[in-house]
Amino acid sequence: MTTPDHQASATAPPPDSTTPIRPASWRARISWAMFDWANQPYFTVITTFIFAPYFTAKVIGNPVDGQSLWGFTQAFSAAIVALGAPFLGAIADAGGQRKPWLFVFQLQLAFGCALLWLAQPGQPQLLPLVILGLVLANIAAEYSIMFNNALLPALETPRHVGRLSGIGWGMGYVGGLIALFTVLIVSQPELIGITPPPGEALLGLKRDAFEAERVIGPAAAIWLGIFVLPMFLFTPDRPGSGRPFRDVVRDGIGRVINTIRHMRRYRNLLRFLISYMIYYDGLVAVIGFGGIYAAGIFGWGTTELGLFGIALNVIAIPAVILGGWLEDRWGSKRAVQLAILLVAFGTLGIASIGPGSVLFFIEVAPRAAGAGLFSSPGEQVFFLCAALLGLGMGTMQAASRTLVARLSPPDMVGEFFGIFALSGRATTFLAPLLIGITTAVFATQRIATIVILVFLAAGFVLLWKVEEPARP
Repeated sequence: MTTPDHQASATAPPPDSTTPIRPASWRARISWAMFDWANQPYFTVITTFIFAPYFTAKVIGNPVDGQSLWGFTQAFSAAIVALGAPFLGAIADAGGQRKPWLFVFQLQLAFGCALLWLAQPGQPQLLPLVILGLVLANIAAEYSIMFNNALLPALETPRHVGRLSGIGWGMGYVGGLIALFTVLIVSQPELIGITPPPGEALLGLKRDAFEAERVIGPAAAIWLGIFVLPMFLFTPDRPGSGRPFRDVVRDGIGRVINTIRHMRRYRNLLRFLISYMIYYDGLVAVIGFGGIYAAGIFGWGTTELGLFGIALNVIAIPAVILGGWLEDRWGSKRAVQLAILLVAFGTLGIASIGPGSVLFFIEVAPRAAGAGLFSSPGEQVFFLCAALLGLGMGTMQAASRTLVARLSPPDMVGEFFGIFALSGRATTFLAPLLIGITTAVFATQRIATIVILVFLAAGFVLLWKVEEPARP
């Protein structure tokens, strides 16, 4: 059933619409999905499992202070993204092409990653450059995702767009999995029976200078440069308008202002964007702070965090592909609701774990010094809870992307993906900021999970009133 406020997206598209009657070629679609493969290691290895815990525990030297600083850094980046996303998306709509914008921001992402090599403990004079690299990379990664998302509706029919979105996220998780495995082998070659010279990892990287952790940034930049090429070569872009850039910018800014003034015309989409704004805050926070929390509670290092990330990605890959299939059968809204519940239960379980307890009240033996990997009951329960995160987090993101494609008017896809990025970032700084503040005030990392649960619950409740349009 079609509601009045999304009739524009449910009726036949105008002649210049980007909605295809038939899907693009398989090479174009797979090349588009390769973008996720190319970009995901940044999120998996840098902002989640390896570099973030290394930064907080080793570079800063104190998990509590490090988590607080990381939260402030993420919050600042998110605020910049929120301010610019709708305008950049609308400008791209007015100019037609998305790939030139993608090229610029992918270069910025690579440069920001390269700066992370400077993150060495005991070198406080380099810390501003490291933080600059994090901020540049965070901003560029989010803007890149926005423009890549805007290419999606032109590649697949509306009925099967969820499947392509899920394949993209699934390929991203595979890329992240390979990157994590590579980091583990380079930093801990003993795991596969290779014994490097004393004090070294593979490739001659010095352990006492943490070069195996620091090289992650430049390596991610090289990975990005190689694997993003198919998207630029084979995925079609909209034709350019041929108008002067100044006119395109003026038109784009005017579009955003006009859309905001008349947002009541898109009430259903607005309801979803508000809901997404809140539950995505919680998702970003649990992804960004999960590894940091584990490192602080259990003292995990690169090996444990890498294996944990690999396990999480192994779970997420089939889950997100199955989620895309479920979207096309049951609808994107239901897929998002299921994913929120999975992430919320997983987060609640993590919140219940302390160094010597699980499920809040059950006392267990803490991890013993020199014990085997994941040998303590707390670590094992943490793994079970994290499995729920793996089942839900990819589907939540992929289904949300699909829902925007289905709700947006065909000739305003870029603008609404920009507003989608805005809604995902308008308050995304709030969860890391609250985590940073509450962690500093209460001097405990566990408070972060309580903040995350509040955001997930509020977003889930608001999503009930969103009406998904009937699919052809």
